[in-house]
Amino acid sequence: MNSYDVAIIGSGPGGYVAAIRCAQLGLKTAIIEKYSTLGGTCLNVGCIPSKALLDSSHHYEDAVKHFEEHGIDIPGDIKVNLKQMIARKQSVVDQTTGGIDFLMKKNNIDVFQGLGSFKDETHIIISGEKETEIEAKNTIIATGSKPSSLPFISTDKERVITSTEALKLKEIPKHLIVIGGGVIGLELGQVYKRLGAEVSVIEYMDRIIPTMDSGLSKELNKVLKKQKFKINISHKVKSVERKGDEVIVKADNKKGEEVEFKGDYCLVSVGRRPYTDGLNAEAAGVKLNDKGQVEVNEHLQTSVKNIYAIGDVIKGAMLAHKAEEEGVFVAETIAGQKPHIDYNLIPGVVYTWPEVAAVGQTEEQLKEAGIEYKVGQFPMRALGRSRASMDLDGFVKILADKTTDEILGFHMVGARAADLIAEAVVAMEYRASAEDISRMSHAHPTFAEAIKEAALAATDDRALHV
Repeated sequence: MNSYDVAIIGSGPGGYVAAIRCAQLGLKTAIIEKYSTLGGTCLNVGCIPSKALLDSSHHYEDAVKHFEEHGIDIPGDIKVNLKQMIARKQSVVDQTTGGIDFLMKKNNIDVFQGLGSFKDETHIIISGEKETEIEAKNTIIATGSKPSSLPFISTDKERVITSTEALKLKEIPKHLIVIGGGVIGLELGQVYKRLGAEVSVIEYMDRIIPTMDSGLSKELNKVLKKQKFKINISHKVKSVERKGDEVIVKADNKKGEEVEFKGDYCLVSVGRRPYTDGLNAEAAGVKLNDKGQVEVNEHLQTSVKNIYAIGDVIKGAMLAHKAEEEGVFVAETIAGQKPHIDYNLIPGVVYTWPEVAAVGQTEEQLKEAGIEYKVGQFPMRALGRSRASMDLDGFVKILADKTTDEILGFHMVGARAADLIAEAVVAMEYRASAEDISRMSHAHPTFAEAIKEAALAATDDRALHV
């Protein structure tokens, strides 16, 4: 029987990063993955393939709507080759997962393919082509999550689909009904909207992206409506029925009136659930809570001291980069170091166009906590760079402590917001004030200048270009 210092169950961003860090720290490491490729949901059916389709569809939309204004004339009709678009997406996935294979070999990490189940707290049975048992002094549970549904919805994976099927459709929907106005629904909705589908979003809460700052919700709602999305907020879905090639969704609006939506595809994107199927956690004494999450303490230890858990399978935001930080944290903890994670500084991103990104506290959270704050906001359309690229929508908003000027939250909608948010994380990690950023040179012309201008606006309302 092979024996390891650390065994990791699950090879998503949390699991494979934990494995690499463990190996770097001199720990004999194994990683167990039930599927044939490494990388988990993110690399195979999540973050990476969705971004590939977002980029491809964005190119198509630019060609159809914007090239002429740029002085680029293309004779004949511009057509979507969906089969090729999906094939390119898959090649991106294959290259990326292949990169993880390389990293495992480079770091001398043993990879086991099969379902990892606890026999007890130090032994794991791997059920693959053949059954294998390994011994591990420490185990990291990194089994991730699966798409959630609603009790009355049957996802047939043909017409009533999850994000997994939405990444490999064989045709462009005529009318895509999206249940859930969160990150996944809006991103995939935008892919197919650009390609010619009618898209109707049905959201239970009173705004889309309801967990983010309400200012971001309002701005993205405005932009998506301009893009001809049909957004239906405060709607409670009560039935989803497939009749042949048609899907009928019935919901109650905020007045309690029944409304009906008919489309040829329905994407159910109402969140994700922690995935522990087949883990046999109880055999090791690992406790789950009533949400199905693995319970952990501040060291990410489970109820069993040598077993840890990270990523989507525990509490907190279901984000690949949060899982990565936790993977490094646990590896260093096992090695006897004293790492830290500031969960307030884990950014959130929506990869629509314009992109949406945020870190720190929202206005709603600051008000609830009774913290006095000031706001500096700057519109993207006031930037020369935005006019040059025709990306005029959005803004950057900085929330700073009214007394100390320390930055408490960054919220932005705009081109490249997903990349710009890193500046915000660095600033807040070092507890920068709004004035600190306002006095730092930002290259001109760039989208990043909006951050400096928002900081100036938060510092005695002295933005320069509005």
